Parts: sequence; C-alpha cells; structure tokens
Amino acid sequence: MTKTVQVQLGPRSYEIRIGAGALAQESEWIVANLKPSHVLIVADRSVVALADPLQRKLTAAHVRCDLSVVPSGETSKSVAALERLWQAFQTAGADRQSVVVAVGGGVVGDLAGFAAATYMRGLRFVQIPTTLLAQVDSSVGGKTGINLAAGKNLVGAFWQPTSVCIDTDSLKTLPKREFVSGLAEVVKYGVIGDAALFARLESYADALLQRESEVLAEVIADCCQAKATVVEQDEFEQTGLRASLNYGHTFAHAFERVYGYGQLLHGEAVAMGMACAARLAEQLGMWSNDDSQRQEQLLRRLGLPVWLTPTDLDEILAAMTKDKKAAHGRLKFVLPTRLGHVELVEGIDMQRVKDVLRSAMTEG
Repeated sequence: MTKTVQVQLGPRSYEIRIGAGALAQESEWIVANLKPSHVLIVADRSVVALADPLQRKLTAAHVRCDLSVVPSGETSKSVAALERLWQAFQTAGADRQSVVVAVGGGVVGDLAGFAAATYMRGLRFVQIPTTLLAQVDSSVGGKTGINLAAGKNLVGAFWQPTSVCIDTDSLKTLPKREFVSGLAEVVKYGVIGDAALFARLESYADALLQRESEVLAEVIADCCQAKATVVEQDEFEQTGLRASLNYGHTFAHAFERVYGYGQLLHGEAVAMGMACAARLAEQLGMWSNDDSQRQEQLLRRLGLPVWLTPTDLDEILAAMTKDKKAAHGRLKFVLPTRLGHVELVEGIDMQRVKDVLRSAMTEG
C-alpha cells in the first residue's frame, strides 16, 4: 500500500509517494501528471538497473528519454560534474518543457536538482531517492547544490521537486553500512520534533535493521511528514526554524571533511555529531543525562558510531568555522532541550566545544 505525504508550498506544492514497488508505476505517473515531451534521467552508476526500466517505459509511452550516468560518491557533487550535466542536457536538446528525473542517493539528487534549477533558469524535477538517507532527508525540501574544496554544499539553490517517489524495495539491496548510515537522519527527526517517533524507533529498532517493508514505509512517511512540516513554515531558511534540521550537522560536516569524504559516511558523521551535540547540551545544562543516554543507546542499537577516532582537534575546529552555517566565524549549534525539541544556540565558548570533542575521542 502506498503512503502519501503532501508538502504544502502554494504553487510549489508536491506529493511524496512511499511504498514497496512504487517505482513500477512512476512512468505512468510522470506521463499522466507532467505530460512531458522529453525526460532527462540522471542516475547513479550503482542503480542504473533501476533507471533502465523507467527509461524503457517512458520511451514506450512515446516520451523522448535520455539517460546520464553519474559516478557514485561525494566527488560527483562538483563543478566539473555539474558542467557535464549541463552539456548533456544541451546535447539532448533539453528545453523548458523537459523534466529532469534523479535516480539515486543524495549526491545525485543534489547534483541533478541543481542542474535542473539552473539549466534554462529552471526545469521541472522529479526525485526518485534510492538510499534511506535520501528518502528521509535530502530528497524532500528543495535544497540542491554541489561542494567546493572549502566545504560541502557551498554552491546551490532552493529548487523544489515536482514530486518524490520513494520505493522501499530499493533499500533491499543497499549495502548494510549505507542503510545503517541513513538511520542517523531517522533518529534525528525523533530528537528534533517528535518524541513519539523517537519512542517508536526504540521499539522498531530490530525491524528496521531487518528492513521490514511495512515498518520502513511507516517510518519514512513519518520522517517525510516531519520535514515537510518544517519546510512549509521556513522554506528558504529565513526564520531559523529550518535550522533545526541541522541537528548534529555542525559537527558532522567538519568530521566528514577531516576524516575524509567516503571514508566516513554522512549518516555516520551525523550520528557522531548528534552524540557531541548531546554532550554539549548536557554541559550547558540544557538537556538531561537520561535523554542523552536514550539517544546514545538507540544510535548504538542501530549500529551507528557515537564517538570519534583520535585526530587533530584544531583541524576539526577550523573545519567547523568554515561551514556555511557559520556567520563571521561564529558557530551556531542546534542543541536539544528535551526529546522532541531543539534550539539554535550561538556564542558558545570554543573551549567547551573543544572539551566535548576531546572527551568524545577519549571515551571512544
């Protein structure tokens, strides 16, 4: 059974369709609802097998269809990869009526979305996320972009998808480490805005790890609804509410940069970042040790890392100050006050942050 989540953004509203086998009906949905004369599929090399049937069905429905394959990995979120996509769109004869369809994880979604946002000043864009991380987070909300040498997502645009299709069957063959990595963002939604979801995750932990379809569909829908609620109120990050979605990420982006993109998966970095944010909130007297322990225990049950491998503390701090969320070198942290609620905090003494990082390495 397919679950549907509505993202209400006026003329930019769209729906998220979630369920086992949802991708099998996607070509019919695209033809019936978007009526494209041309579709540009951008697929991660590792999931081309999922994109091929979609291309065949669209072609059979008399829709001209071109496929661009993107190498797997964070390095594809680059200026060079973006330029290759623009050139592919031009070679394929894309026009303002073309539809870009991203098939893959967050890297392909961010890259293809930014290409769609910028080619001919904007093409319609469909997200078909195939990783858990992308399904619950990056495919929803309209953030697109690429990385620069100085940091992640420094160049991008807000460009809402026309629709999102989430097929839970695509998670069955996902490598265990990558699947588990995505669970960090799932836990995040429980901490930042839904204590009841957090409690359900505690009871669903084993079923999630076994990738039970019905449980996955329910949890993914809950996460998408949680993100939609935030995005509807702060689409362009103007009120500060959307910043809550960055819980753990101020630490995480620095960890990714220092430990190495690809060496440390995004969700693993987020889990470590949430553990550090929890300890920082405890030190500031904002969050109870009991809630902090519940978060740590859930992350551990799901197989996620919570402490750090020893490395240069100053290198991590330097990376944090270069993050796009830092303002004039002043860091902003999303910190929990209770399960289901977080606050944006500025002006924290960097020595406190350093102490938290040091303790995370010592206890790890």
